[in-house]
Amino acid sequence: MPSQLKRLLVLGVIIISLFLLLKHLATPVSFGQYGHYRGNSLNEIAALPVKYVGSKTCVKCHDSIVALKLEGLHSDIQCENCHGPAYLHIKTPKKDKLFRPDSREFCAKCHSFNKARPEKAVTQQDIKNHHPEKKCITCHNPHQP
Repeated sequence: MPSQLKRLLVLGVIIISLFLLLKHLATPVSFGQYGHYRGNSLNEIAALPVKYVGSKTCVKCHDSIVALKLEGLHSDIQCENCHGPAYLHIKTPKKDKLFRPDSREFCAKCHSFNKARPEKAVTQQDIKNHHPEKKCITCHNPHQP
């Protein structure tokens, strides 16, 4: 075997060995425990503070609004989809106010024309031409559109 091939073979073995050593050192111990991800991440994620509380929690203080929403077209949409995480609002409702969406851009996230969205599932509007001088909530109550 020519000497240059021997040197290339030795160099290749060294590079592969270094790669395998670095992979072994960089891979967490729990990797692969539950498939192709780190097993310890489950405990770390479970230890994070809860941010979303669910619409059932909103009913405790806002029962009339939730009842109105349940009669409307947004009945199966969670409150926090529009108003954001409520975990701080639950603790200190006077201090931590929830987001109150009133911009046309916010409504357009779901209601602007999108060929990929089923027309019967979501009412779609031409946001640029549908009363552009007004905010959507001027005419539409989002809790009962």
